[in-house]
Parts: sequence; C-alpha cells; structure tokens
Amino acid sequence: MPDLRAFVRREAAPGRHPLVPEIGLRLATDVVALWAATERLLGGGVRPPPFWAIAWPGGVGLARWLLDHPEAVAGRTVLDFGAGSGIAAIAAAKAGARVQIAEIDPLACAACAVNAEENGVAVEVYAGDPLARADWDVVVAGDVCYERPVAERVLAWMRGLPAVLLADAGRAFRPRDGVVEVGRYRIPVDRDVEGVDEREAVIWRLTPA
Repeated sequence: MPDLRAFVRREAAPGRHPLVPEIGLRLATDVVALWAATERLLGGGVRPPPFWAIAWPGGVGLARWLLDHPEAVAGRTVLDFGAGSGIAAIAAAKAGARVQIAEIDPLACAACAVNAEENGVAVEVYAGDPLARADWDVVVAGDVCYERPVAERVLAWMRGLPAVLLADAGRAFRPRDGVVEVGRYRIPVDRDVEGVDEREAVIWRLTPA
C-alpha cells in the first residue's frame, strides 16, 4: 500500500480558507492534475475526484461556527461524517472535543490525519459503519445531501442521534423540515469546482424524529 500521508504532503499544497484562517489545510492547486496523480498512485482504473483536497463550503461553515461556539462540543465526543479535508473535525478538536471522522476514501482519511497533525490536534479515524452506531454526543456533517438515496439514508440515521449539526450550501436534497437554523455564512468558493464565486452555507441543528 502506498504511503498516502506522504502523497498528501507532496501533492497538496498548504493553504487556508479566508473564512477560517485559524486552520491550515492541504489543498489542491490544480484539481485535475491532483486527480491524475491519484490515479497514477493507486492504479486500477478511474478513481473518485480528490474531494479531500477542496475546502467545501459546508465544511468551512461548520468549522467557522464550531470555532465561534466551542461550548457546543467542548468535552464531548464528536463524529465528523463525510469529513473530506477534516476542516470541521479540526475545528471541533480545537474547541475541546474528542473527535472521530468517518470517510470511505482512504486518501481522505490520510488527508484528515495530515491536516490534524499540522494543526496540532488529535483526530481518530472511525473504521466501522457509522450508520450502525448512535452514541456520539454530536455528529457534524457538511455537504452530504447531493444525491437522494444517500441523503435519505443518512438523514434517517441522523434523526435518531442525540445532536446533529448539518451544514448545507444549497444542495438538492437537504432536509426541508425538522431543522433549526443556527448560523449562516457567505463563503468564497472555487469557481472551477462550484461554478460560482460564492455560496451561502447554512448551519442547521436537526430536531429528533
């Protein structure tokens, strides 16, 4: 197995999102070139895009909110579901939480580990199926409502959890009811990735089923 952490350090450049300057991330300077490098590294045909090397607006909004409201997670166990770069996980750890991430992409897990280490915090990868477990104090998730089947399954699980913070930047299948808005941010984004220069991320607290 290739050294994925070394690959992240070599191929993704240090950067910071302007809304969350407190957190450094390894980010793609050229998404297409990084994608091609990933396929060369791992082989075996087409690989998913390097979502882990992009600061997605949902994760950025969550990170900003968590840093501004540390009391929401301090001293608690937190899962960052679909963590991507790990920006929300790192923010939760900086706020005083004990943090795990859930990711299906091994490169995303490596990127979260590198980013956490470079920010001086501890983040653990949860190796099991998170949808079979419901005992985290708080679950956070950003931009997970792209596709209907996945969104419906994930939201059904989240309704049974003690506390969920869901950040969404206008994705098609976000929940329309059973949510309370707790924050809202205008977030600069990469036009090549998002097709626009700015998105609005809303932080929702899910209410129990």
